[in-house]
Amino acid sequence: MTADHQIAFFLRELETGDTWRRAAAAKGLGKLGDAEHAAVLVRAADDPAPEVREGAAVGLGRLGVRAGAAHTLSALMNDVDPWVRRKASLASVRLGLRDREVVDAYARLLGDPDHHLRINALEALLELGVPGDVAALVRLLGDPAHGVWGRARALVFMFDKDPEVEAELVRTAQWGADAARVHALCMVPDQHAERLLPSLLKELTGGPSTEVRCALAFRLSRVRRPETQDALFAALEAERDPVMVSQLLFLLGRSGDERLRGPASRWLRHERAGSSAADALGCIGDKSAARLLRAVLIDPTTAVRPLAAAATAYGKVGRWDAVWLLLPLLDHAAPEVYEGALRGLDAMADTGFRPWERTAVARALVDRLGRDATLVLVTARVLTGLAEALPGLRKLVDQTPSSSVRSAALELLDPHNATDTGTPHDLPIFVRHLDDAHMWVRRVAAKGVAHWVGETGLRPSDEEQLRERLAALVADPSDYVREAAAEALRALDEVRHH
Repeated sequence: MTADHQIAFFLRELETGDTWRRAAAAKGLGKLGDAEHAAVLVRAADDPAPEVREGAAVGLGRLGVRAGAAHTLSALMNDVDPWVRRKASLASVRLGLRDREVVDAYARLLGDPDHHLRINALEALLELGVPGDVAALVRLLGDPAHGVWGRARALVFMFDKDPEVEAELVRTAQWGADAARVHALCMVPDQHAERLLPSLLKELTGGPSTEVRCALAFRLSRVRRPETQDALFAALEAERDPVMVSQLLFLLGRSGDERLRGPASRWLRHERAGSSAADALGCIGDKSAARLLRAVLIDPTTAVRPLAAAATAYGKVGRWDAVWLLLPLLDHAAPEVYEGALRGLDAMADTGFRPWERTAVARALVDRLGRDATLVLVTARVLTGLAEALPGLRKLVDQTPSSSVRSAALELLDPHNATDTGTPHDLPIFVRHLDDAHMWVRRVAAKGVAHWVGETGLRPSDEEQLRERLAALVADPSDYVREAAAEALRALDEVRHH
């Protein structure tokens, strides 16, 4: 059947077919028809059956004819049937309609009960670069669907200098529904936050929901005034809601202010707020804070979350016994505690381990390098520079099935990081991994060759064979591998000339 015959068939079906055949004909006509058939689809948009009206909307979008479509599609976007409204909104977007009546229809859809239509309307308004119904737009900051409030937030940011949007944002920050108010408080411009300061401070200690008070605390923490900070500390001292306490400790913790000590010590063992309390004590970092954290670490009844946070904080404090308290926690049954202890050791690594701690740390972490794929880099960071780890790494690099662990182990064997009496014999380890299936391992192996040659000043016994392998890597699909191989070849040239 030719296209003309199909179009003729669709036109007959629109006149005589049943509901579903009329609907299919409208969609088909939009696919195969041209401008002269737009009027037919406009008439179909008045069909009593919603399925046919939906088909007409789809057909108009496919037809690609803008003339006359705005009035019809804007009317369909107000249809009683949500599927008709949805297809009409998509067709309007597809046609790129910018008529006033279409923009008004999108604005109406901001309040539609169907969240797909709210998303369609927001996408269209973003594309058109207009806010639509400002009050409805800002209300959507509190929409339960992430796809809705995320797009609404983006649109509000786009028009944050628009006086009408700005005024509505301020009004919502003061009196809006809780969910919308949470976002509005975080978005309201600084000059308005300063003006609203008295009322915001008053609400901080009572009245709104916990979610709103947390948002209030976040917004107030960005106002750099002594009276604001004093109010936040006073609120923390009086607060009894663990969620709010956790928020206040988090916001104030990095200050290291002595006023944190009392609230942090009271909430340190709490399942919800204990993590923030431990972090705050770690930032205070004095002997008194260390004693409080140590008591939590040695108490077998401490809950998992505060125990994990206390481990990290105690590492930051860096007391003389920190290593010996953290190493046993690496065997804790809870992964969170293992991570907390590891991050505590990571904090200590910044200043370096004491000579009598290095071997114990190296052995413990080499054995655990592949325990958690997400923490390989943290473990490697702790091991960096520990020559005591090198014997274990030499065994591990050829045994592990994990490419990320192989890469980390090879990088730690790189003589740029650490050396020992075994370093002059490490070249074969790097060479074996030049052909690894994983790009990053090949890169680290080639870098290791370059650095080994540069650090030891030795010429490999099988230099020509090594050069051939490196020359092959210069054609590797990865830019990183090619660069590393070229660096290794330059290092071989330099040691030859010397």
